[in-house]
Amino acid sequence: MHSRQKTGIGLVVALGISLGLLVVGAQAQSGSLEPPGSAVDGAGDPVATTQTQPSWDQTLPTAERFVRVLPTTATPAGEGVLDKETGLVWEQSPLTTTHTWSSARFQCTSRTVGNKKGWRLPSVHELASLVDPTNPGGNPDIPAGAPFANLQSFGYWSAATLVDTPADAWVVVFLDGFVGTNGKAFGNFVWCVRGGGPLSEY
Repeated sequence: MHSRQKTGIGLVVALGISLGLLVVGAQAQSGSLEPPGSAVDGAGDPVATTQTQPSWDQTLPTAERFVRVLPTTATPAGEGVLDKETGLVWEQSPLTTTHTWSSARFQCTSRTVGNKKGWRLPSVHELASLVDPTNPGGNPDIPAGAPFANLQSFGYWSAATLVDTPADAWVVVFLDGFVGTNGKAFGNFVWCVRGGGPLSEY
């Protein structure tokens, strides 16, 4: 009798696990278990979503790719720009003054844009993701029609130090999309970003 009870309990448990796996599989296929992504609301705060997440393998038309966020009284359209391809929020109008690499990091860390803190220098990959190779004469070389202002066709600092030469850091030049390095004491422009994953600064 005892053996039959244990067998019955085992069957119930196995059946329950099987049903649970079927439900999880169905939900995953429908997208209901998709983890929250990098979507933001109008104030630039993260929101959970079950829609397609930002992905670096997709290509969106400029009008769909970039959305103004972080509205304030002074700029109701928004002081930030969400890039739906990467899930990053960029300053809509970056600083127009040059800074050393150390000063550039400080400028971003201490900035308040759209009533938000949490800004940083982008990684070299994030910065280069804004280059549009199909618009080489764009001056600056970004997607045509992107809603940014005051961009300079010169070098912008990334947060990435050159491994073999710690006195240098990676830069992206928006005149032609060139990716290279400069000495950290050199003056380059600063374009701060918000969001991203744990490896964003490398």
